[in-house]
Amino acid sequence: MSDSVIHAAAGGVAGIFAMSLTYPLIFISTRAAVETSSKNDKKSIYEAIVDVIKRDGLAGIYSGLGSSLLGIAVTNTSYYYFYERSRPLVQKGKAATTAESMLLGLIAGSATSIISNPLWVIQTSQAVESMDSHADLSSPDPSKGKVIKKLSILATVRKLLAQEGIGAFWRGIGPALVLVINPILQYTVFEQLKNILIARRTNKLRAAGASAAIVAALTSRDIFFLGALAKLVATSATYPYIVVKSRLQAGVKNAKYKSSLDGLTTILQAEGVAGLYKGMGSKLAQSVLTAAILFAAQARIYTMTKTALGA
Repeated sequence: MSDSVIHAAAGGVAGIFAMSLTYPLIFISTRAAVETSSKNDKKSIYEAIVDVIKRDGLAGIYSGLGSSLLGIAVTNTSYYYFYERSRPLVQKGKAATTAESMLLGLIAGSATSIISNPLWVIQTSQAVESMDSHADLSSPDPSKGKVIKKLSILATVRKLLAQEGIGAFWRGIGPALVLVINPILQYTVFEQLKNILIARRTNKLRAAGASAAIVAALTSRDIFFLGALAKLVATSATYPYIVVKSRLQAGVKNAKYKSSLDGLTTILQAEGVAGLYKGMGSKLAQSVLTAAILFAAQARIYTMTKTALGA
């Protein structure tokens, strides 16, 4: 089995594991991002989750989980495959330079966005499908309201096709491609921090008398924190585009933006700067935690798989 395939498989499994643990935060941040009013802006993550549980039950905060797991599996498998497959063509030395890391991220991210966009449209549609049918989340009793049946992945696909045709699955592809900068920043920051940490530890080992052939290895804890820091930088820098993409993918009625830039300016004019950062608290908590778990789990699964295969 090729190294790129092992990386891809490990990334897919690690993504499913990370997504399963952090999905309630994804659900809340998605709903906050597509909400165009300001009445719920001051609610904490905890309050938002409690409101959804009161209204929809515990299953409410896992609405869209199935499509999310499928989406993250496809996304991570594709990303790691294209990243590792492109590495020999782009990377000249043993460690990728900043420019090489960014180019690898651009190739992998663009291919992944095109492949996975339909799955994220389905997930976003499922996550927000009951927003207009339920009582106001800010009401004294969020449990009161019309409860509708949650649509399955297949039912959601049929609904999208019936209402908008095949084009519905490519909602938000513009900002999704712009957001390729997110994994570019994430993996570039991760790779460079990893290289710096390895170099420093290697120099310390050699200064202490270790062989010149010795190269320091990172622990799972190192990878966990480096992954978290890398995602924090990437998500903070690109969050307004995440809001635009979420609204387009959800099919929000007044989110008929002509372009990503038009989406940013429209939200800014209608809702102010705060509108560009709706749901950012839960999104940062989720994305940073997910990335940390993903990086650590992917590295561990990759090593275990290589060992099991005797590679």
